[in-house]
Amino acid sequence: MLQAHETGLGTAPGIRGRTAIADGVVEKIAGTAAREVPGVYTLGGRISRSMGAARDMVPGGRPSVTRGVRVEVGERQTAVDLAVIVDYGFAIADVAAEVRENVIASVERMTDLEVVEVNVAVNDVHLPDEEADEETEGRVQ
Repeated sequence: MLQAHETGLGTAPGIRGRTAIADGVVEKIAGTAAREVPGVYTLGGRISRSMGAARDMVPGGRPSVTRGVRVEVGERQTAVDLAVIVDYGFAIADVAAEVRENVIASVERMTDLEVVEVNVAVNDVHLPDEEADEETEGRVQ
């Protein structure tokens, strides 16, 4: 006859089994959280943004929230690397600190993983007059 501890009876349902969270899930959460911060123009570098813009123009294509985001996910911890482009006029150190805070809060709240680090690489500053240049970039003339 099986004892209660062998059958799982009496064991809290929350610990009967294992939950695995894919890297892509954490990437989406981190990318969305980073974009919510005022002063973040976008994520990714110029090359990845150009390639992404081309992909987005393909029928059925949609913008990737994971562009500029890399993560490592373990069983209980995760680390996040972000490539950020900051709007001109914002204090870069302040934006990076707010990005870290928002990413850590969002990932830990949604996944229950401990975020051990969030590395923010500021790859560019978006200038207001660059708007017109980016809109025509990649168009056939």
